[in-house]
Amino acid sequence: MHLRLLTPALLVIAFLGQPLSVAQAQPVRGGTLEFAVDSELGNYDCHANISFAFLHPVAPHYSTLLKFDVANFPRVVGDLADSWTVSPDGLTYTFKLHPGVLFHDGSRMTSEDVKASYERIVNPPKGVVSARQVNYGVIGGIDTPDPLTVVFHLRWSQAAMLESFASPWNCIYSAAKLKEDPQYPRTHVMGTGPFVFVEHVKGQRWVGKRFDRYFRPGKPYLDGYIADFMSGAPVIKALEEGRVLGQFRSVTPAERDALVQAMGDKIRIDESPWINDLLLDFNTKKPPFDDARVRRALSLAIDRWSMAEQLSGTTFLKYVGGITRPGASMSTPAAALEQIPGFSRDIAASRAEARRLLSEAGVKNLQVTITNRDIAMPYGPGADYLVAAWKDIGVEATQVKLNTKDWGAALESGNFTVAIDFDGDYFDDPILQLGKYVSRDLSPSNYSNSTDRFLDALYIGEAITTDPRERAKIVRDFEKKALTEAYTVPILWWNRIVATSTRMQGWNMSPSHYIGQDLADVWLKP
Repeated sequence: MHLRLLTPALLVIAFLGQPLSVAQAQPVRGGTLEFAVDSELGNYDCHANISFAFLHPVAPHYSTLLKFDVANFPRVVGDLADSWTVSPDGLTYTFKLHPGVLFHDGSRMTSEDVKASYERIVNPPKGVVSARQVNYGVIGGIDTPDPLTVVFHLRWSQAAMLESFASPWNCIYSAAKLKEDPQYPRTHVMGTGPFVFVEHVKGQRWVGKRFDRYFRPGKPYLDGYIADFMSGAPVIKALEEGRVLGQFRSVTPAERDALVQAMGDKIRIDESPWINDLLLDFNTKKPPFDDARVRRALSLAIDRWSMAEQLSGTTFLKYVGGITRPGASMSTPAAALEQIPGFSRDIAASRAEARRLLSEAGVKNLQVTITNRDIAMPYGPGADYLVAAWKDIGVEATQVKLNTKDWGAALESGNFTVAIDFDGDYFDDPILQLGKYVSRDLSPSNYSNSTDRFLDALYIGEAITTDPRERAKIVRDFEKKALTEAYTVPILWWNRIVATSTRMQGWNMSPSHYIGQDLADVWLKP
């Protein structure tokens, strides 16, 4: 925020959004945290899911090997791991686990559970979806010399490997349950996290209660939590009335201002650029999108710079960027980005080239159906802008809006021609951001169904390169190739605005809406 542009009320809130001092932070035990979640999850498997709609209600039930210290992002700290060492060549990671960790059924967690969980991510059994499988291809083997030691052997030394072990998606499951049924996590919730699963009332709420045998003494502070499935105006009203104390994804700029106006010093606003971008997937298995000229034409027709100007005041959509987040260490500078098809500031020339490409491909009177999520913000405005932009090059587009479960199923099965998608990550690193563009047989989250072995080679190349300058060069080459072929293209990157009641303490803002959601440190002021 630019403080000089804020009203006095907003100034108060801006400073409330700063980290609390130690003198202020004395946690109080008890109470139930009720918060809103914009959409409902489709299944219960951490390893398969990609949406905040899953993590916000489910993350409190699970532990991961490492996690991010959100108050000091991107610092990595232990979760199940009590300590760890890395060999000098960067090929061996040895983790010592906390003793006495129990699953919610009372069984003891050991290194075998960590091994089974990661093997499921790296080499998923038939029928099991591992959405981030490509990110962990570096893992060549896992040893468990004793119940409290797990050793990962890497195929190559990989930058940001510790951050990869801190992924909030890598929930540790019971090896015994996975042996009985590899699909057990799709329909059951049983972890070692601070809260035990109570119920999921479809269309209404998700409920968790304190796990009294949680391995961190004195935590969690809350008796429990309730995640209410609601979106839009009802969320804002519930915040104003104090019925919910937060919504951890984002509110719009207009909603932020309305909350501040109505609630004054009872609301806290945090704002940050977001490791999230709106994407456009072209199904390369369905003509005419098997032709790069057609895909490139539709990307060229999008005036991303004008779109950012028009929508940044009313939606989360704000920043023009390529495959990596604008401003991140590996991101492409604007001047270089403008040379890539679809990112020029000269929209007249871009749209003329789009018409030429469609003509060259022999495509006339193209009609497109956009498969979209029924989450209004920012998916609705984003798709609306595309419809208008494509009309200017003679392409007629309509939308079909699906709930999160059906939308995800359509993308996974390839039952679409063009789809609105997103890429959201927990950390800024090409290992994560480039995974969406790697060939589908290596990366299940590549919904364009493309196969491009040159991109695959570049992905491995940047992964094994530790010199930042060399890595950046490879990332630039990857980006230019991927966005010219236009299997999947970024539309705009997001800006995160989180509104929480000042009663809620111990939660910290970050550029990712995936991390810091286990609620172990959250407490309520009386």
